[in-house]
Amino acid sequence: MVPSPLRPEIEVLYRVSVAVHRVFRDAVTSPHRAEIVAMGADGSPTEQIDRLAESEILRVLDAEGVDWNLISEEIGAVDRGGTQTLVVDPIDGSHNVFRNLPFSTVSLALGSKDLAGIEVGLVRDLNLGTTYWASRGGGAWRDGRPLHVRPWGARGEVLFVNLGVHASDRAIQFSRRGRRIRSLGCATLETLAVAGGGADAYFFENTPETRNLRATDLAAVYRILTESGGGMWDAAGNEVGTFPLSVDRRTSVFAWGDRAFADAVLRGGPS
Repeated sequence: MVPSPLRPEIEVLYRVSVAVHRVFRDAVTSPHRAEIVAMGADGSPTEQIDRLAESEILRVLDAEGVDWNLISEEIGAVDRGGTQTLVVDPIDGSHNVFRNLPFSTVSLALGSKDLAGIEVGLVRDLNLGTTYWASRGGGAWRDGRPLHVRPWGARGEVLFVNLGVHASDRAIQFSRRGRRIRSLGCATLETLAVAGGGADAYFFENTPETRNLRATDLAAVYRILTESGGGMWDAAGNEVGTFPLSVDRRTSVFAWGDRAFADAVLRGGPS
């Protein structure tokens, strides 16, 4: 499969991601990178490195001359007079950054209304420099090479599961289905592992519900996973396409590569 010419929107998102990566490299070794400089739109703390990345995104959007509205984990919704909305997680995996763990990304998605309304998504790995992107009907790509999910092989699953003190009983039960379990603390990279065939599924469900994921965590990888042949539900098996593009709603996530595996999980059958 040969990539078609990039849509102009993806080219802009790519330039945004490169600019954020540059800021990230400069800031990641700063002793002040984890300092709390504000409270985010969802009430969680905003650290200095997130603020720097977000400011760079706004700077590049102005330089590019696009009027896209913005929804970001840190500053919330910004009306810039456009008809499309850029959904941003400036740094996904911030806590990994603070602990010098190499799992973090910038996540960018352009669309409207809800996850199903995302037209293009782009994620850049801030440690490796790898770039993933997808557009509706245009396939999914990693540095110009096509991304595809893998067929399910029973009793050979590799699963990414968010575990820890807030993990739900359902998440813990799900982890017992896999021969091998991984957890990175970076929802975008874990979902991309499914999209690229490195894993069979990613599962995230915390209690209480307010500790689950936002549209800013999911928008870009929703489009990339869908275009690679996979799908995304919530932990109960409901479609998440109607999940709104906002920072004040949260959802659990079950991202899968092969529908046969997803159906087997819902039936409670053997893996």
